[in-house]
Amino acid sequence: MEYIEKLLKALADKNRLNILTLLNHKKLCVCELAELLDITQPSVSKHLKKLKEAGLISSEQDGFWTNYYLSKELFKNHKFIKLILDEVQELKDVQQRTKQIQSLERKKLCCKKQS
Repeated sequence: MEYIEKLLKALADKNRLNILTLLNHKKLCVCELAELLDITQPSVSKHLKKLKEAGLISSEQDGFWTNYYLSKELFKNHKFIKLILDEVQELKDVQQRTKQIQSLERKKLCCKKQS
């Protein structure tokens, strides 16, 4: 029961749902998510921590960056999450963000934010 409660709390936030929807398309780092969602990097990090604690996402190091992605077993273990993300994806602002993913230039974006 505690696990289900943690899972549902993780899903009960607009920014976390948006993060999951974006990660359903591509592995992304904190600075990319911050740019796409127009929120601060510390805020993104807090949301990622909650999603990771709930077992919804995983991460891997790629040189300087930490890439976040949906956990491999997510849709297998929780089919309802796929339905939720499909609904979120239909929102106009979310569709615009997912189109922006391809135009992100990680090196320029992340280096710009740090200087």
